[in-house]
Amino acid sequence: MKKILLLMLIPIAVFAQSNKLTKADKIYGLSKFWQEVNYNFVYLNKVDRVKWDSTYKALITSIPETKTDYEYYQEMQRFCAMLKDGHTNIFMPSGKDFEPMNTMFGNYRLFIENVENKAIITRVNLSKKDEIPVGSEVIEVNGKPTAKYIAENVSPYISSSTGYVLQDWSISKLLQGLEGSQFEIKIKKPKGQIITLKLTHQRTEEKEVFPAFPAESSLLNFKWYPNKVAYVALNSFGEEKIDSLFIAKLPELYQAKAIIVDLRNNGGGNTGIGSYILKYLTNDSLLYGSRYSTRQLTSAFKAWGKYTSPKDTVNSEWNKKALLTYQDNYFYNLDYYPLKNKLSAKRIVVPTVLLIGHNTASAAEDFLIYADNQKHMTKIGRNSFGSTGQPYLFDLPGGGSARVCTKKDTYPDWREFVGNGVKPDIEIIPTIKDFMANKDATLNTAIDYLNKKIK
Repeated sequence: MKKILLLMLIPIAVFAQSNKLTKADKIYGLSKFWQEVNYNFVYLNKVDRVKWDSTYKALITSIPETKTDYEYYQEMQRFCAMLKDGHTNIFMPSGKDFEPMNTMFGNYRLFIENVENKAIITRVNLSKKDEIPVGSEVIEVNGKPTAKYIAENVSPYISSSTGYVLQDWSISKLLQGLEGSQFEIKIKKPKGQIITLKLTHQRTEEKEVFPAFPAESSLLNFKWYPNKVAYVALNSFGEEKIDSLFIAKLPELYQAKAIIVDLRNNGGGNTGIGSYILKYLTNDSLLYGSRYSTRQLTSAFKAWGKYTSPKDTVNSEWNKKALLTYQDNYFYNLDYYPLKNKLSAKRIVVPTVLLIGHNTASAAEDFLIYADNQKHMTKIGRNSFGSTGQPYLFDLPGGGSARVCTKKDTYPDWREFVGNGVKPDIEIIPTIKDFMANKDATLNTAIDYLNKKIK
């Protein structure tokens, strides 16, 4: 949540929030983050350095005056969001003082998602399903149109590499706040009626929601659709166990005439875990994954670069390196080797659809890069998350932490997907009607597509 909302609507002292950090702690944490970004952030060349440094300078004065540790970490998150990177973040300490609520408002429970660029209520607690129908839109928050409220009070605190993920998260966190936070919202129902609700964050005892949550998702979900179309959801590459779960399904998968691989809820993990599965889905002996690069600082070259002009770099690699290093723009390209596929097991090379979306992230995007040149594979859905890399993690005062992305990933031919996302071959954008009908338009499109392929 934002500082202004807490000050305007909630007497902070009432909630006795943590205020253990000293002014020196706060300045040190701010400076530590600023330093590590300047030294290690791989996309520093895309940052407005004048604005970045002037904001830091202003925060040196303002951030020690934050009233609570929670407010301090919010300001740190706002500073971090300037970098616009999904793998560069500020993480709050653990504990109730740092755990905002999002969906629970006592008698009401509201789940809000970005549908057709609107803040749509996609799920409510069961007893309120008639009062607040699924498909209703939040059109105003605390006297401001929703878009204006988001722009001023939500999105400035979110780190994202892509505008569409920033919008998704801003809408899903629209009413986020600590316990006791108050909101007045206007809701437009599907038939046009507008109602006003006054909400206060507190625990919702009612467990049942409408529509009900799907059965608990596991690492790997498997099912069959007509015409021997196999569906496999790979929901994370964070646990190596998913590889053995996939192998256990091979006897059945060998019977498939077509396969749907659902990566829409895969937030990543370990690239090697995902590529191990991909080896079974191609006949290729070599798989071409991301290229990697990282900033390289050699201090003497930075010193020499201060006295080097662009004309000095003509026919001089030494001077070129010096100038680029001084500009924080000298990159080291890591050695690149394609992945050898020496799998002796039987492969499954049939028409295959990869379902992707805004939550397909990190190592799951690396999976897509490896699969990019597979002619029997078609990507259906929406752009992927658009962020991957190798973060450097470090501690901050008071139990919080931060990470800074140190590695730039691209396609093998140097095309960039960070900041853009991996694009689908067939784009499907869910509609409000889809949500109201509990319809999975992306999956349905994939089934229809494959049925035409295998006829």
